[in-house]
Amino acid sequence: MADVKISAKVRQEFGKGAARRLRREEKIPAVIYGHGADPVHVELPSYDMMMALKNSNVLINLDVEGKKELVIPKAVQREAIRGFLVHVDLLTVKKGEKVTVEIPVHTEGDLGPGQNLLEHVLNALPVEAEATHIPESVSVSVEGLVAGDQVLAKDIALPKGTTLTVDEDTVVLQVLGAQAEEPTAEAAAEGEAAEGAAE
Repeated sequence: MADVKISAKVRQEFGKGAARRLRREEKIPAVIYGHGADPVHVELPSYDMMMALKNSNVLINLDVEGKKELVIPKAVQREAIRGFLVHVDLLTVKKGEKVTVEIPVHTEGDLGPGQNLLEHVLNALPVEAEATHIPESVSVSVEGLVAGDQVLAKDIALPKGTTLTVDEDTVVLQVLGAQAEEPTAEAAAEGEAAEGAAE
């Protein structure tokens, strides 16, 4: 998993006005919490945080005015239209500690014959992993799967030290049959009914 370093400053001002001022300075507000400690409100450089978040479940070595914290993002708020960062919640972690996260599910291979559709029931898989060894993603082969086939959580190979936090029979992926012919048949039936009514 990615490991980045970011410097932060403790925030002394709060409210919408303070948040707007931070954004003008290309910074964003954030809060650090965890391990029973009081939350710490900080400001982070927007660009550094945005780049860090390109990595799933990134581990951040945070330097808060000289105090070192190991954190992972737990909640990220973005502006609805333009997508820029608005606020980030950071959870403090320690080496060896287990955390619950969601890791992206990637597929590889081609479906079997037919105009079938692969549905991602879950785009990310909830798992428990060591905070400093969170997998970036899991890969699943869909090679040759046909309509009606499913991939369950228990079918996905997880890295050592990573365990599921959902029921092992949870459907992650499923193959749906082509639906193109059905509307055509319905349209034909409707057409026949209309002809009968005209007579």
